Amino acid sequence: MPKVKVDGVEIEVPQGATVLQACELAGKEIPRFCYHERLSIAGNCRMCLVEVKPGPPKPQASCALPAADNQEIFTTTPMVKNAREGMMEFLLINHPLDCPICDQGGECDLQDQSIAYGRGHSRYTENKRAVTEKYMGPIVKTVMTRCIQCTRCIRFAEEVAGVEEIGAIYRGENMQITSYLEEAVTSELSGNVVDLCPVGALTSKPYAYEARPWELKKTLTIDVMDAVGTNIRLDSRGRQVLRCVPRINDDVNEEWATDKTRHVVDGLVRRRLDRPYVRRDGKLVEVTWDEAFAAIKAVDAGSSVAVVAGDLVDCETMYAAKALARGMGSSLLEGRQTGMAYDTSSLAAVNFNTTIAGVERADAILLVGTNLRWEAPLVNTRVRKAIKQGAKVFAIGPETDLTYKAEWIGDDLALLGDLPEAVTEVFGKAERPMVIVGGGALKGGHGAALALVDTLGLVTDDWNGFNVVHMAASRMGGLMLGYAQPGGIADVMGAKLGFFLGADEMDHSRFAGFKVFVGHHGDTGAHHADVILPGATYAEKSGTWVNLEGRVQRGERAVFPPGDAREDWTILRALSEVLGHTLPFDSLAGLREAMATEVPALREPGLASFDWNPPSLDAKGEGVIEGYPIKDFYLTNAICRASPTMQRCSAELIHGQDFAEAAE
Repeated sequence: MPKVKVDGVEIEVPQGATVLQACELAGKEIPRFCYHERLSIAGNCRMCLVEVKPGPPKPQASCALPAADNQEIFTTTPMVKNAREGMMEFLLINHPLDCPICDQGGECDLQDQSIAYGRGHSRYTENKRAVTEKYMGPIVKTVMTRCIQCTRCIRFAEEVAGVEEIGAIYRGENMQITSYLEEAVTSELSGNVVDLCPVGALTSKPYAYEARPWELKKTLTIDVMDAVGTNIRLDSRGRQVLRCVPRINDDVNEEWATDKTRHVVDGLVRRRLDRPYVRRDGKLVEVTWDEAFAAIKAVDAGSSVAVVAGDLVDCETMYAAKALARGMGSSLLEGRQTGMAYDTSSLAAVNFNTTIAGVERADAILLVGTNLRWEAPLVNTRVRKAIKQGAKVFAIGPETDLTYKAEWIGDDLALLGDLPEAVTEVFGKAERPMVIVGGGALKGGHGAALALVDTLGLVTDDWNGFNVVHMAASRMGGLMLGYAQPGGIADVMGAKLGFFLGADEMDHSRFAGFKVFVGHHGDTGAHHADVILPGATYAEKSGTWVNLEGRVQRGERAVFPPGDAREDWTILRALSEVLGHTLPFDSLAGLREAMATEVPALREPGLASFDWNPPSLDAKGEGVIEGYPIKDFYLTNAICRASPTMQRCSAELIHGQDFAEAAE
């Protein structure tokens, strides 16, 4: 490991580190615009200049210079100070003085660094150039006159998102960043370029002119739009969430978030259920809580009670509903509302055992019945990183664009028992082979995929390459709490009384009993309900969610539910008293203690450990994978369908609808 001196202090740095990284290890702040630790090095903004000896007697770009033994690095000399001031002066030659009205104001790297490292005045009196605005779709707003050509957005689109639709045209002073043919960027990760942009050239279109950062209350929580469990921060003002941005968690989402995660928040205040309702004479009428509870008590169901959990539900709500059903003498619990049925006797056999971060280490990958780009976009980015390390990817299923090269070997699940020689040859040489099974293959290929554990050597002492990718934030938590019947949701359809916890994706017409919907949006579940009990969204309650790799995570409440809506578990606690089966907890802490007593893995946040004891299933793969479960990435749940931004994304990016801008 090289030893270098930074401003006279000797430190040891990892092999391959750059001078900029060495300075940061020594606690020195180095300004930068183009450098980003998760992107390739461009070396084009020149703000990170330092003086290095031995070397030429001039400032050097620290982001592109490797650290070497016996280097002396100086970050505060007059040469460095003058060079940074000059560089800042160059960057501001054409930059407009938009700070008072720029949406990036208060969170702008250029603004901050111009104060810290600039001269404080400019010697240029020439006219500033102007650049026409570019259209990048419904997510990204552009003001390209502000662009300083750091190229972070280009590198992100190519290297992380894998959709090469952003690039540069012209040269020198005339250089411009634009999307391909000025069309909408089709990546489901495009919103991340807003966070990456160090100036106000790329900002969030749905959030434009909504608020300033110092007005907002910031709450740390967990995203529920998919099963990845993206760590997010919700920024709210008053009783409304105005913005969602990702938090850094290298084990889960790194520092990225999908467009759905970021911009679904405008659906939190639309189509909301804020009053209890009871169906009378075929119509839903507004009632009091007492009247709603009385209507449920009047149902003569006995122990014929079922609970169906939706895709966004927290573990606390599921546990409270389970405890209530148990008190009424029932164990009919199901969370796979769309009809999937697979063996859940071993949680390890339905878990993402490699872990999300572990995907990067795989050297041979087989995708079975999964469109990973839509089902778990931030797992898909890890597969891209594995490919850069030399991994080979094969796929079984209908061909689709995964943003990387995969060798499609067919769409018949029978292939799992007779893999082509090209596949077995690559897996035979692999040290860390991996199989990812998606919802499109679980029904007919779960056993055949598990048989590959021995055939392809997926499990060793320090590696487990068998993975199932779930799409619902509540799925793993539900399975840990027992929300699974042998025959799937068909087993609960005959109950006389059904509690539907935000279950909007199922076929409600198949349930003939009395339907109680506990949820937050007026979607399909509410339309079919006999009683509606208005609940809280993920932004309006503290909750526990378990992601697809079995990682227990907790989120906090950002705002309060609207109207008479209440947190879901409190509704079930109040209802239990009326039904004569009072639940044994009065607080969230008491509920969590009872839940942890029953399922110890849910006691504290962290990666749950599941013993590898796969069930003995039929190893014959049957059926052809005709399609993937997600048909429209932007409209997968009730909050998405209430969001104008998600509706616009679906119409434009999925269905090809044209939207004219105001200037047109």
